[in-house]
Amino acid sequence: MARVTVEDCIEKVDNRFELVLLASHRARMISAGSPLTVDRDRDKNPVVALREIADSTVSPEDLKEDLIHSLQKHVDVDEPEAAAVPMIGGGNMAASGSDDSVEFDRMTEEDLLRGLDGLVPPVGSADDDND
Repeated sequence: MARVTVEDCIEKVDNRFELVLLASHRARMISAGSPLTVDRDRDKNPVVALREIADSTVSPEDLKEDLIHSLQKHVDVDEPEAAAVPMIGGGNMAASGSDDSVEFDRMTEEDLLRGLDGLVPPVGSADDDND
């Protein structure tokens, strides 16, 4: 039963904190039934995970990718965009007799101000109380 040290693993994973994350993720994978890549030798799962990392039987990059994937709540999937979105009721518009040309009423700012000048405030408003 060979002892595994942090120095053996640090050669494969530079950051000690990242090493802890990767080894704990691998230990959970082993607990879930993932096949071992080294002999167990009556070692517990965290020690087996560290031995696997030190012996390079598992790739730290693959472990990191799997760890990130396991922590994601929402995975973005790149789906191809539709070429053109059809209009709602696209073919039935001509059959129903509606016109494709839509016209909007345009009002200038002067027309709007003239229309507002013609409005009178409602009876009992705050302006009436000040008089």
